[in-house]
Amino acid sequence: MKRFIQKIKNYYHLLQAILANLYYGFPSRKLKVIGITGTDGKTTTTHLIYHILKTAGKKVSMVSSVFAKIGDREYDTGFHVTTPNPFGVQKLLKAAADHKDEYFVLETTSHALDQYRVWGIQYEIGVITNITYEHLDYHQTYEEYVVAKAGLLSASKLGIINEDDRSFSILNRLIKNLKLKVKNYNSKFKNIEQLPELTKFNQYNYSAAYSVCNRLGINDEIILKAMKTFKLPKGRLETVYDKEFKVIVDFAHTPNAIKNILQSIRGSIIHVFGSAGQRDHFKRPLMGKESSRYAQTIILTEEDYRTEDPDEICRQIASGIKNKKYLVIIDRQKAIEKAISLAKKGETVVVTGKGHEKSLCRGKNEYSWDDRAAVLKALEKYDYL
Repeated sequence: MKRFIQKIKNYYHLLQAILANLYYGFPSRKLKVIGITGTDGKTTTTHLIYHILKTAGKKVSMVSSVFAKIGDREYDTGFHVTTPNPFGVQKLLKAAADHKDEYFVLETTSHALDQYRVWGIQYEIGVITNITYEHLDYHQTYEEYVVAKAGLLSASKLGIINEDDRSFSILNRLIKNLKLKVKNYNSKFKNIEQLPELTKFNQYNYSAAYSVCNRLGINDEIILKAMKTFKLPKGRLETVYDKEFKVIVDFAHTPNAIKNILQSIRGSIIHVFGSAGQRDHFKRPLMGKESSRYAQTIILTEEDYRTEDPDEICRQIASGIKNKKYLVIIDRQKAIEKAISLAKKGETVVVTGKGHEKSLCRGKNEYSWDDRAAVLKALEKYDYL
C-alpha cells in the first residue's frame, strides 16, 4: 500500500517535470548532459568530471549535493538535497544553455529517477558508480533499488557501469532485456599508477570519470593533468587537523561508505557517527558492524534524527557492533569533543555522516550546523589550536 501511494505521488512529480520542460523549452536538448548515480561516489565523480572538462577548456556546468555551478555562479541546492525538484533542475539547465555551455554534469538520485523528477532530460552518458543497501525504506527491495538506478541508463545514449559492483548481474540482465548501449569499467584505468595516493574506493570514482571523459574525446594527457590537480569536494575525506593526531570529516552515511573510508585509514581510529531519522533503518546495524570492523573506539551520536528517538536510532546501530565498546552521546558537539579528548598521538578521529551539510534536523526544525566548525571548536576547547 505504501508503495502504491508513492506511485500515485510520482505522477504529480511527472506532471511537474512535463510542465517544467515545457516552461523552460526542454533545455537539456541544447546540452550534453552527463548523469551520475550510485549509492556512494556520486558527488566525487560529478566534481571530477566537471574538473576534467574545465581543464580541457570546455564550457560546462554542474549540479551536485554540495552546490550547483552554472557558468561562474554558484547556487545553493538547499538542505539535504541532491537532485533539485523538476522546476529547479530545469531552471539550472536553462541557465547553462543560455550560458552557451556544451556540457552539464548532473548528480542524479534514485528518488529523482523513480519519481520522474528528471523526466525529459536527455542524457548523453549515464554512469552508475555502485549500488549497495540503502534507501530500502523507499525502494522496499534491493532489486527495485537497482531497477530505479537503471532508469538513468534507459534515458542515456550510452551507459557506463561498474563491472565489479554487486549490482552488475542485475543491471546486465536489464541491459540485455532493454537492449541498452552500455560500457563497463572497473578500478583500473590508463595511467592509474601515476596517482599513487588514490584510495581503493576513489579508484572507482576516478575510473568512472576517466571512462566518461575518454568517451567525450578528451585526451589522456589532459585527463591525467586534471586528476593530479583535483581536490575532493568539501566534506569528502577532508582533513581538518593533522598534528598530534588527525581529524577527518566525511559524508559517509551508508555501510559501504563507512567501510571504504575507515579501511583506507592506517592506525587507531575513533569513529563518531549516527544515522538519519525517517530514513532507511535497515542499514543501521550494518553501519555499526562496519564501524566495529575498523574503529577501536566508537561514539554514537545524532544525525538529523527528525521526529525519531535518537537514543533508539543509536540502539539500532549498536545492535550491529561486534566485540567493541562504544559510547552514546546524543549531542553531536559533545560527542566530537569527547572524541578529541580521547585522541592520542598518531590516532585518527573520523566524523562521518554530515560532510558538507550546513544544517542538523532535530524534530521538525533545521539548526545551523557544520562538522568542520564543530571539530575546530572542540580542538580549541582542548587547546590544540
